Amino acid sequence: MKIESMSQQPSRREIARNAKPMVCYAVENLPPKKGGDGLYASLRTAATDGNASLVSSLVIPPCDARSWEVPAGHIWRIVCSHGPQVADMNCWSLRNPHERFYTSKTRQIHSTHLTTGDRLWSNMPYLRPMATIIEDTIAYGFDDDGAGVHDVIGSRCDPYTHNLMTGENKNDCCHSNLVRAALRDGLNEMDVHDVLNVFMCTGFTRDTNQYFAKPSPVEVGDYIEFIAEIDLLVSASTCPQGDVSVACGGGGEPRTYPLTVEIYKPNEGWLEGWGWSSSEVSGYGGDHGLTCNIVVDGAPS
Repeated sequence: MKIESMSQQPSRREIARNAKPMVCYAVENLPPKKGGDGLYASLRTAATDGNASLVSSLVIPPCDARSWEVPAGHIWRIVCSHGPQVADMNCWSLRNPHERFYTSKTRQIHSTHLTTGDRLWSNMPYLRPMATIIEDTIAYGFDDDGAGVHDVIGSRCDPYTHNLMTGENKNDCCHSNLVRAALRDGLNEMDVHDVLNVFMCTGFTRDTNQYFAKPSPVEVGDYIEFIAEIDLLVSASTCPQGDVSVACGGGGEPRTYPLTVEIYKPNEGWLEGWGWSSSEVSGYGGDHGLTCNIVVDGAPS
């Protein structure tokens, strides 16, 4: 029997380079949206069709952050109301702020950039839809540079990275804006987490695979709209970089604008008529394969 030498076998590097990409998570295997696709198509025009009414609104001033509560089943819209401006958004469960938006799992399940139909997933051990995007008027797709809009690949601009690179203390950034908002909400800096970069146009360079930004394509009147799948606390910062025409630390003075948030309440019984209900936490049992007694602090668990 002839045994081929190892040198004739392809190396692991060759195998990897020659293999076709495999999508890790099949979106079609996700639990279906409650109420079905028909409901979520109708949600896109719920306000204009008279199926939802505006109940409150607020303005996020330039270079600042504001928070708002969204009951399960309500809709919120972030509107480009004054001029081209991007925002960094956080979400928490209103009843339990330990449950919060999980950008990396959302990215794994959906895409680097989110749009209509994508869901915002919460962190483990909860791992459930917190919200679903029901409308995205920009609908940018991906351009020739590989850039898209509404990314979950970058984080918020922050004073720690700025200090690391320049030695300067700089507080006009999205992280600091969100920290101030969190403190007003009874939270703290540790509750601020990676964001959905609303309206931001970003990607990775082809040659060095570095994160880049381009001027946002958002125009006055554009908006992104969500339905809350659970009771939520939402917070967003109007980025001091404005529409990100100027790179962070790149010189020049960005022009910044307010953004408007609108909250809509669906008509009584309309969602339930479609079979909609709030999402449930993960059904995983949570034993993590721990089938034997474990000693914790000197006592068996």
